[in-house]
Amino acid sequence: MTEENDLDLHDIDHRRLQGIDNRRIQDIDHYRHTKEEEDLLELKSLRRIIDAYVNYSDAAEKDVRNYERSYEMLSSNHKAILSHLPLKYQRLRQCISVNSSFIMNMLQAFQPPIDMSCGRSCFETTSNYEKGSVNFGKKPISSESDGKADASHVDCSPLYCFHPPFQVKVPFEDVDKVRCIIRNIVRDWGNEGEKERDQCYKPILEELDHLFPLRFKESPPACLVPGAGLGRLALEISRLGFICEGNEFSYYMMICSSFIINQTQMAGEWKIYPWIHNNCNSLSDNDQLRGVSFPDIHPASAGITDGFSMCGGEFVDLYKDVRQKAKWDAVVTCFFLDTAHNIVEYIEVISKILKDDGVWINIGPLLYHFADSHTWGYGMSIELSLEDVKNVALHYGFEMQMEKTIETTYTANHRSMMQTQYSTVFWTMKKKQQSTKSKASQN
Repeated sequence: MTEENDLDLHDIDHRRLQGIDNRRIQDIDHYRHTKEEEDLLELKSLRRIIDAYVNYSDAAEKDVRNYERSYEMLSSNHKAILSHLPLKYQRLRQCISVNSSFIMNMLQAFQPPIDMSCGRSCFETTSNYEKGSVNFGKKPISSESDGKADASHVDCSPLYCFHPPFQVKVPFEDVDKVRCIIRNIVRDWGNEGEKERDQCYKPILEELDHLFPLRFKESPPACLVPGAGLGRLALEISRLGFICEGNEFSYYMMICSSFIINQTQMAGEWKIYPWIHNNCNSLSDNDQLRGVSFPDIHPASAGITDGFSMCGGEFVDLYKDVRQKAKWDAVVTCFFLDTAHNIVEYIEVISKILKDDGVWINIGPLLYHFADSHTWGYGMSIELSLEDVKNVALHYGFEMQMEKTIETTYTANHRSMMQTQYSTVFWTMKKKQQSTKSKASQN
């Protein structure tokens, strides 16, 4: 073989390798393009949520002006009978101002997981991003955290975050979600929510305590809480001596839970007025205008177990990952199953991530959140009876250990003349040990 031929072969090999490199570059460019599109969608969603929080005060003020407009339409005689109402409207404005102050403090502490000025993800080089975990603001309180803000976050200028150059009109459903968060604060972190927590969380905690009597500090059992909301249930499970991870999809929830868990300096530090947005079924104006202090405990001093964390993202997307397989000793779902588009997929993932003999504790109704999608002709919503849900669980290797009904409310105003009561199902199921053949078929 001549030297010239050697050079020719070398050139051919080089071109072949160069072609492979070009294809790789094209794939990387395609990935980056897709990633940028995803980031822009996430930015748009986060922008909309922040707009909803920022516009809380304006939306509430609009309601008060409507009340005043109706009052002005009364005759003079009727105004005289209801002469106290103008003072009530001023008190409402004071309550709105207090709520708005809390919201703005919460937003000031929020450190977005993406650069709000361009939408570029800040987690590209972190293991948390690869896992799908999003930790907002300061790192979750644990012995592994020094309490300092995660350096991977990009600070967002308050001027840009809270007064963007292109303010959009906030839809009512977004305004209503903010008001829902305020009521959820009472449920999870207010003294007034203790009754609901005793109805929903206490049975779960007692069941975990019974099922895992030996919880060694060196190797504590691991528990996952999908749909963790504002984080109280996950924190209480951690206090029991479990490594606990709360998973939550809603940015509305995550922004608020991060602030309460990571930023609170003392119990009772904040006050909100959660019932001011509904004039119906009030026993008195004072009942409607009463405040609720929170949190009822100081999270940082609550005695949580090492490894407590909150993970942001959609449950199926995050936990169908092969690295999650047979990872958890327990999965706890509280008012979560009916948030699924496809409840079968939820149950399948729960089965896969549990260890053999792992337990699934569930409490909640079946008020399927996407049932209206049939009316509007978009999306998927699989709505099963309780009997069908249990049969699906049996299909995925679960055995019923305990089942009963628990009566409870959800974010209820217990001084209201109207109460919505749920007859929830409360169960413990155990994942049966699988044969080698069954495990191979699942893989």
